[in-house]
Amino acid sequence: MSWLPTTATAPFCPAEVKGSIRIDAASSRWTKLRRFLGPGLLIAIGYMDPGNWATDIQAGSQFGYALLWVVALSSLAAIFLQMLAARLGLACGKDLAQVSCERYGRFGRMVQWITAELSIVACDIAEVLGCALAFKLLFGLTLPWGIVLTALDTLIVLGLQGRGFRQIEAIVLVLIGTMAACFVAQCAMMSPDWHAVFKGLLPNDPGHDRKDAVVLALGIVGATIMPHNLYLHSSVVQTRNVVGGARGVIRDTLAMVRLDTVVSLLLATFVNAAILVLAGSVFHVSGHTGVADIEQAYQLIAPIAGGAAALLFGIALLASGQSSTLTGTIAGQVIMDGFLQRKIPCYQRRLITRGLALVPALLGVLWLGDHSVGKLLVWSQVLLSLQLPFAMWPLIRSVSDRKVMGEHAIGMRTQVLAWGLFTVITGINLVLIASVGG
Repeated sequence: MSWLPTTATAPFCPAEVKGSIRIDAASSRWTKLRRFLGPGLLIAIGYMDPGNWATDIQAGSQFGYALLWVVALSSLAAIFLQMLAARLGLACGKDLAQVSCERYGRFGRMVQWITAELSIVACDIAEVLGCALAFKLLFGLTLPWGIVLTALDTLIVLGLQGRGFRQIEAIVLVLIGTMAACFVAQCAMMSPDWHAVFKGLLPNDPGHDRKDAVVLALGIVGATIMPHNLYLHSSVVQTRNVVGGARGVIRDTLAMVRLDTVVSLLLATFVNAAILVLAGSVFHVSGHTGVADIEQAYQLIAPIAGGAAALLFGIALLASGQSSTLTGTIAGQVIMDGFLQRKIPCYQRRLITRGLALVPALLGVLWLGDHSVGKLLVWSQVLLSLQLPFAMWPLIRSVSDRKVMGEHAIGMRTQVLAWGLFTVITGINLVLIASVGG
C-alpha cells in the first residue's frame, strides 16, 4: 500500500478531515493523481453491497448474460451523478447536506434528512443480512445469531477512531480487492462463454419471460444508485486540498476527481458484472434458472463449481458487508452534521445506525424464516429506490445554480441530461415499487 500516502493525525470522520491531504499544484500530474485517488473507493463500496448481489444473481441465473447491459448502463448513470456530487463539494466547499440545509426551509430540510437517514438504515439492513448470511455459510451459525454478531462491527469502527482518512481508504481498497479477486478466480474456474458475455453488453431481447426481465432490470437500476452516496461523495472529496495554485486549480482538481470516480466505479461495475456472469455460467448454463437468492446460489455453487468456488463466494460476501459498514458510518456522520449541525463520535453513530437495522432484520428472519433473506434484501432496495429522488433533486438544483457554484455551475446540456436522468430513474423506481408491491 506504499502508493497511498498517509496523514498521521487526521481523525476518522470527514467533517473533521477536510483539507487533511495537501497537494502541491506544482507537482506532476501523476503525483497529484496518486494523492487524489481514494474518495471514489469509498463511494464504490455502496455499489457492491449484498442488495446488488441479490438482483445480479437472479438476473444471471434466469437470463444468462442478457441483462449485463443493464448493469453497464446503470453504472454509467451512477458515475454521472457521483461526479455531480463531487463537483458540488469541490466548487463550493460544502457537502450536499450543508448546501441543502442553507437552501431549503425547515420542512424541506427535515424531509431530506429523514429520507437520507432511511436510505442509510435500508442499506445497513442489507449489510446486516449479507454479513449474517456469510457467517452462516462460512461458519455454520444460524441467521439470528449471525445478525446479532454483526453488532460487533462497531468495534471495528471504534478501532479506526483517530486513524488517518488515508488508512480508511486503504482498508476499503483491500476489501474491494478481496471481492474482485474472489470473483476473478471463480469466473476463471467456470470459463464462461466470453463471446456471449460481450454480446450481453449490448441491449437485447432476452427472448423469454419478458415481464420478469423488465422487473429484474428495474431491480438492478434500483439497487445500483445509493442516495446517501451523493451526500458522502460531496464531503469526502474535500479531504484533498490543493495549495499553491492559481485560478485553474479547481478545474484541474475536478479533472482528477473525475478520473478517481470513473476508475473506482468501473471497478464496482466489474464486480457486479462478475456476479451476473458467474450466475449465468454456473446456474443458467446448467439449467438452474430459478436461483433467486444468495444462500441458494452458495448451496448450488459447491456441487457445480466445487468447494473452492463456494468458499470464495462466502469470503466475498463477508467482505462486501464489512466494507459497506465503514462507508455507511461516514455517510451518516456527514448527513447528521450537515442537516442538524450535530457531531457525535463515529462509534456512537455506528451504534445508532446498526441498532436501527438490527431490529427489522432480526424480526424479519425470526418471523418469516431463514429463507426470507432474499425478500428482505429486495425490500431494502425498494426503500433505497424510494429515497433516491429526494437526494437527486437538491443535487441537480445546486450544481445548476451559479449563486452556489459560480463559474463551475453545469451547462445547459448537462442540466438537460441530469433532469432527464432524474425523470427516468424516478419513473423506473415507481415501476419497481409497483411491481414488488403487486
